[in-house]
Amino acid sequence: MLSYRHSFHAGNHADVIKHIVQMLIIESLQQKEKGFYYLDTHSGVGRYRLFSEESEKTAEFAEGIGCLWQRDDLPEEVARYIAQIKKVNYGGKELRYYAGSPLIAAQMLRPQDRALLTELHPTDFPLLRNNFKGFDNIQTKRDDGFQQLKATLPPKERRGLVLIDPPYELKEDYDLVVKAIEEGYKRFATGVYAIWYPVVLRQQTKRIVKGLEATGIRKILQIEFAVRPDSDQRGMTASGMIVINPPWQLEAQMKKILPYLVKVLVPEGTGSYSVKWITPE
Repeated sequence: MLSYRHSFHAGNHADVIKHIVQMLIIESLQQKEKGFYYLDTHSGVGRYRLFSEESEKTAEFAEGIGCLWQRDDLPEEVARYIAQIKKVNYGGKELRYYAGSPLIAAQMLRPQDRALLTELHPTDFPLLRNNFKGFDNIQTKRDDGFQQLKATLPPKERRGLVLIDPPYELKEDYDLVVKAIEEGYKRFATGVYAIWYPVVLRQQTKRIVKGLEATGIRKILQIEFAVRPDSDQRGMTASGMIVINPPWQLEAQMKKILPYLVKVLVPEGTGSYSVKWITPE
């Protein structure tokens, strides 16, 4: 369905939504002085050259980060996200690199915060390890990311964000996401869990939603961004983030900025968005 290696899709419209949500959650956690734990279950390599062979093959970033890069009318939340991407481009005007979720987190972490980045892909893991070897508070591990919710939770900080972003190459990934959340939530019910998902076939997305509803977990917010209506044709029509225990501001923040993103990223008028509760408090 989707290429396992994120380098083919770095900076696309799905990344824009995912990383804005990630940034807003981290900002919320940092409103308290106490440190927190960040777990990235499917990290990729963390940093992507947008003019690599993989990125140029699809050029998906042109319809994502590329649409926002030089605009001067950005909502403040989107401007802060662009500032994160500018850091990996050395503050310059030219867009050459894209920061994956591990690097966005790394750029935002304070000395009292810590992170675990896991990646199983045999080619991607050495690149991930090399990209983050200079960060004292970040550990990288070649392992099954789903298992880390069982192995590392609850964190000693008792505060944290778990980002789950599997490739969904296998149909089982949809069920594994729900199982991983169940395992993690048993151990760390107060943590924030953010699950990214693609909409390729709507029925598969519904599997995650129904699975999470069946767990009995409360406070589950669903944020979705579509570039075109659902279709039986090949390809991703939309993507979203499901957030368990979302910061109280997140719903309002996303309702504010998603209309702007629909207008800018999908100028042909086929785009849409939704922000709704799967299960309220």
